[in-house]
Amino acid sequence: MLKFSAAIALVFGTILVWLCVAAAQEPPTEWIDPTTGHKVMRLSREPGSASLYFHQNAYTAAGDKLVITTPKGISTIELKTGKLELIVEGRTSSLIVGQKTRQVFYIKDGVVKATHLDTKQTRDIISQPELRTGSGLAVNADETLLGGSFVEDGKLENFQPPTNTTPGERLDSYPGKGEMMERRLAAHLPMSLYTINLKTGEMKTFHHCTDWLNHVQFSPTDPGLLMFCHEGPWHKVDRIWTIRTDGTGLRLIHKRTMEMEIAGHEFFSADGKTVWYDLQTPKGKEFWLAGVELATGQQTRYPVPRAEWSVHFNCAPNGQLFAGDGGGPSSVAAPGNGQWIYLFTPEAGKLRATKLVNLAKHDYKLEPNVTFTPDMKWIVFRSNMHGATHVYAVEVKKSR
Repeated sequence: MLKFSAAIALVFGTILVWLCVAAAQEPPTEWIDPTTGHKVMRLSREPGSASLYFHQNAYTAAGDKLVITTPKGISTIELKTGKLELIVEGRTSSLIVGQKTRQVFYIKDGVVKATHLDTKQTRDIISQPELRTGSGLAVNADETLLGGSFVEDGKLENFQPPTNTTPGERLDSYPGKGEMMERRLAAHLPMSLYTINLKTGEMKTFHHCTDWLNHVQFSPTDPGLLMFCHEGPWHKVDRIWTIRTDGTGLRLIHKRTMEMEIAGHEFFSADGKTVWYDLQTPKGKEFWLAGVELATGQQTRYPVPRAEWSVHFNCAPNGQLFAGDGGGPSSVAAPGNGQWIYLFTPEAGKLRATKLVNLAKHDYKLEPNVTFTPDMKWIVFRSNMHGATHVYAVEVKKSR
């Protein structure tokens, strides 16, 4: 009897130790950053969850729901209550949320699909497995079209990256991101842009070429305007372009003017009037947040100190604030770039930086990808600062 009791005690003791270790490893759900005084919340509950790429809309127009990925599929978060709900099970890619119709568009098993965020009603739009070879999905302003790029023969051969990566992780190991980018650019595979009619499923292709076409984005206000990039090592390409969906109006937004100049990680302002991007003249030396006004071609350049440079910048819905996700020890601004989530306020031709979250323990192989919530009260990002990847939000207003 004593031996049995001792065994039971040992089992319960082991369970208690395991629970204590698990609790210690569980990231906090809410805290005040001790170095900045800003409130941070963990929005996800499942390790391996991630927010979307910085220019892929993840919010409903009403600002009540945010879409994230989890190991189980696609989930929504009610921003007022924090309630999580799984709406699509299984592996998906190329997510983007249509604000007006409250649908998330994505690719699953080679089929472009749409699922309503409230009813979970799902429909197939078109079966097109080769779309996985391109940029993913964009949705236009009136939600009549999806857009993107793809390799027309459907074959990427050695250039297709592995699929068993953490959501949001940079593909630095295939066979090394720099080498992969060089090889992929030199391959000159046949590509084109495309649109898909959301009502009929009809797919049209245009702008056929052998450039590497990537990062396709629709204007948030002009249903017929697409932005895309010539992908590759940034110092070898004039990267940022716009075009009409009928194939007309091809326009280079920024032309490089010196050796090793780079411009990229481009995004539209919320009003669709300006294209913003990271500019370096040359790479790793002088840093700018640059913008081109589409109507006039007028350029704006905000100088960015090395310590405040970010892998990605983003703009608030009102166009009056910017955010940045900092950079790691191996980033282009190293040494000296800061590992922070930043808020930037334009003042007299410069950007006043406010540090929001200390990311000293974040591994920048996972890019944080900052976005403003529609009410501009929070900045959402993904991070592995506590080990596993989770979705977090930091309050723009200082708590203390």
